[in-house]
Amino acid sequence: MLKRTCYSNNLKDGEEVVLAGWVHERRDLGGIKFILLRDRGGIAQITAPKKKVSEEIFKLMDSLGREWVIAVKGNTKASLQAPSGLEVIPSEIEIISMAEPSLPLDPSEKVDADIDTRLDNRFMDIRKPRVTAIFKIRSEILRAAREYLLSQAFVEIQTPKISASGTEGGTELFPLSYFEREAFLAQSPQLYKQTMMATGMDRVFEMAHYFRAEESNTRRHLSESDAVDIEMSFIESEDDVIYILENLVSHILKCVNDNKKNELALLGVEVNTPSTPFRRVKYEEAISLLQESGFNVHHGEDLGTESEKALGNIVKEKYGDDLYFLTKYPLSTKPFYTNFDGETARAFDLDYKGVEISSGGQRIHNVEILKTRIKEKGLPVSSFEAYLKPFRYGMPPHGGFGLGIDRLIMQMLNLENIREGVLFPHDRRRLEP
Repeated sequence: MLKRTCYSNNLKDGEEVVLAGWVHERRDLGGIKFILLRDRGGIAQITAPKKKVSEEIFKLMDSLGREWVIAVKGNTKASLQAPSGLEVIPSEIEIISMAEPSLPLDPSEKVDADIDTRLDNRFMDIRKPRVTAIFKIRSEILRAAREYLLSQAFVEIQTPKISASGTEGGTELFPLSYFEREAFLAQSPQLYKQTMMATGMDRVFEMAHYFRAEESNTRRHLSESDAVDIEMSFIESEDDVIYILENLVSHILKCVNDNKKNELALLGVEVNTPSTPFRRVKYEEAISLLQESGFNVHHGEDLGTESEKALGNIVKEKYGDDLYFLTKYPLSTKPFYTNFDGETARAFDLDYKGVEISSGGQRIHNVEILKTRIKEKGLPVSSFEAYLKPFRYGMPPHGGFGLGIDRLIMQMLNLENIREGVLFPHDRRRLEP
């Protein structure tokens, strides 16, 4: 078997190479035949002039079907017509695997497919260069997030994905049978990462996986989602947490812009690196702005999807900002562990083009106040005994946030549906693949 020596985006003029990938397209101009070979790096043109290749290779070019897996050995040559400015003149072609002629969708994107057809055949959908670009950018987001947080003295951790109770109570839980007990898939690492603040590891983060039994069938809700979750101790207020979040997001967008130019160009997207600090919009101001625009919203309500979207348009038009924090929420809209000043929560949301991509704040670190807040939320204190125990033995003031990766990439790349940025999305209707 021929062993690949490089990808299509690493070709140099005048070299002997071995490429391996899928037959993207095939063309026959009589005295010259072409194959577009697609691999992770992009698309390479394989050119077979009748006078310059063997008769065996010239005939073999006709037999190759779309989406067959092949390896090609040959010499590179400059060509103005080739996608990368270089073509490969083949000296050997090896058929590795054949594909059935009737394809479930078109990887060349000449024929459109709806989102369900794409997801039903995700293995082939991801063969599309534009779709591959999304996941290369997603990988860069995760790399950049780790890079920034490690530079800020955070330690990466992993927490359990099975828990005895929900993070915030409520009904958005997936129950499961855990031997003789009932347990739940974790909504988030919230309670575990707070527990870590009692250990002396005062800055932690996790590339977290959320499980939420969302009843919504919308373009931005999933049953499984990914996030960057952090918690940090010895803070003075939620502003210390906001500082980390805005600089994290700014670093991520800068890295994507600097390191994924080809992928962004393929998607036709421009990503601007935002300056910090991001704009702060107080909850009361947001309500006023929405009311002035004719929205029927009232103080004390959490903002719904349409209100968030409208506020994003208002902030963009008024201030020119895509990213902004919503601060000073009423305490009634936030979880039991959120710290507060009177009836105002020490919490925030970060919105990106009218969609919430992160929420966080300062937590309560006094155990008695925590127990009171749990009761006020109508939750049984007994269900949170394991969570409350560390608070009895010295807990510093702390806070954190969860930054949704799926929503971030949806908004960054202007995707129509959050599922486009997730490899194998699961929601209320979809459990396979």
